[in-house]
Amino acid sequence: MADLDTSIPRLSVATLGSARIGTAKFSYDRRRLRPRIVHLGLGAFFRAHGALFTEDVLVDGGGDWGIIGASLKRPEQRNRLVPQDYLYTTVENAPNGQKARIVGCLLNVLVGPENPEALLARLADRETAIVTLSVTEKGYNHDPASGHLNADSPEIRHDLEHADVPQSAIGLITAALARRKAAGLAPFTVATCDNLPNNGVLLARLVHQFASLRDEKLAAWIERTVPFPSSMVDRIVPAEAPGDLSLIEQLTGLHDAAPVMHEPFRQWALEDRFIDGVRPPWERAGVQFVADIAPFEHAKLRMLNASHSALAYLGYLAGHETIFDAVSDDLFARFVKRFWRDDVIPILSAPPGLDLEHYADQLFERYNNPAIRHRLWQIAMDGSQKLPPRLLSTARDNLKQKRPFELVALAVAGWMRYVSGMDETGGTIDVRDPLAALLRERIDAAGPDPMSQVRALVGVEAIFGKDLPASEAFMTVVTTAYEELAREGARKAIADRSSSRL
Repeated sequence: MADLDTSIPRLSVATLGSARIGTAKFSYDRRRLRPRIVHLGLGAFFRAHGALFTEDVLVDGGGDWGIIGASLKRPEQRNRLVPQDYLYTTVENAPNGQKARIVGCLLNVLVGPENPEALLARLADRETAIVTLSVTEKGYNHDPASGHLNADSPEIRHDLEHADVPQSAIGLITAALARRKAAGLAPFTVATCDNLPNNGVLLARLVHQFASLRDEKLAAWIERTVPFPSSMVDRIVPAEAPGDLSLIEQLTGLHDAAPVMHEPFRQWALEDRFIDGVRPPWERAGVQFVADIAPFEHAKLRMLNASHSALAYLGYLAGHETIFDAVSDDLFARFVKRFWRDDVIPILSAPPGLDLEHYADQLFERYNNPAIRHRLWQIAMDGSQKLPPRLLSTARDNLKQKRPFELVALAVAGWMRYVSGMDETGGTIDVRDPLAALLRERIDAAGPDPMSQVRALVGVEAIFGKDLPASEAFMTVVTTAYEELAREGARKAIADRSSSRL
């Protein structure tokens, strides 16, 4: 983060009047907002997505829905926002220019490790109606292959032994619901915003399994009374890049230590299951309330997220830095289009009103936005958690239908090469993954033989389950791709698969 230029006023309630955008006041009275939503995992995505939908509702006269953010790991986000009265700037990066706005619906940020009691008290307070979360796949402390709670996770073990000072999102939600039950209060609705299949069903299962280890009566009460609506969220939100803070100063005339940049596109499909129907009228801001979330999440996970992962691993190995850089390379552009056309679209059921081929064209147009610098290393993180819903689910469906999936297999092999920790020039890859140590250990023990390395990695049941290691078809196509990556490199392997049948 750049140093604060003291000649430029810092964003705050007091300095809003000097901003080059907006006015000295919001179009709604910020003092009327109440802490009715608590969001766990206050990263850039939620501040550029869920918070903006809520902000738009407030601008449209939609009530008093204030948000309390919660950081579950570190205080940096809170420290940046406190001097700004929790205001921050979002910048929409379109190919033809930027558009900034200042967001006011965030009222406070709590840091769990510093004061778990304050966060628990806020969650348990009767005024909290909805708890949302975006803690990334690894924040669920689950086995991605089976979808069940990982009771051996250090965080889960801690939370079972120290129920009043939970560290995990699962432990916090359960402890707060236990307090609501003990106080005779109605529960809150829990709405996940993470990229996981059947995310509401998954979260309900994990909370129930965790609660069962604490108190069977509590688990039964949660199962009976607490809704966990599933959702699908979509917006590309790159990590902060050099120059972002200077751009904010140019656009607004104010220094903002916590801005977020995002693409113009956004989508939020959500099941309409809330306690007593109490929720913001998000439909005014464009949220799609749907009866069945599955077709929406499958299309997004298997087309957008899966192609992002494929481009991240293979593009990184080929020397690219961002999604835009990758798709600007004609070889990768052909690869990703064939990835959708041949391996993904034929086994998907389209959501109502969505043509999947047109959706693929829209995705490519979004990727080809030069104003969005979505770094491949950011997408590549936590691949052990992302592989099952993004790529392995498509592999399984193709296997069931006896269809080829050589592009998906190449992406899986690309992940394997990436987590080996060494790129094609012999340089070190900074592998950031909760299973990084285990994966490295497996590769080292397998030795230099590519087939042995594939078998060692596919043997990680938490990622690949029991079925894929036993599938001769899966093992053959992934091993072939991995051997070619090791022998010829990413560009040659992609060229061999992208040029045919186009």
